[in-house]
Amino acid sequence: MDLPTSILIRPAATEDLPEIGRVQCAAETASQWNPADYLAQECVVASRGGRVAGFIVVRVISPDETEILNVAVAPEFRRQGIAGRLVQYVLETHPGNVYLEVRQSNLAALKLYESRGFHQISRREKYYSDPAEAAIVMKFRSC
Repeated sequence: MDLPTSILIRPAATEDLPEIGRVQCAAETASQWNPADYLAQECVVASRGGRVAGFIVVRVISPDETEILNVAVAPEFRRQGIAGRLVQYVLETHPGNVYLEVRQSNLAALKLYESRGFHQISRREKYYSDPAEAAIVMKFRSC
């Protein structure tokens, strides 16, 4: 029986940028930013079998406040718990409040965030474009 290759969560490096760009381009609901800019923030990748399977980017606002800026998983690695592992990593390594915005139509992401303890705190109308759509602002509060 073949066991799936384990997921390695690690800081992103410059050599990961092409793969991060590929993952981002394939994720229709992810923000489409310049991957090189992610290295100015905290960017973490999930790799499986030596390939970047997904990434998460966070910005530390203060010692007890963090914002998740972007999360994406490559199509061939979806539904394997990778996004959940990336979000959980952030929650375990960033005490205090963690915020994010998510497209109102991104039901899979909303379900994931709610399963990790995030709660909706507000809504930003017409926050996203292509198509114009509201953002759901969510917050997680650790003990």
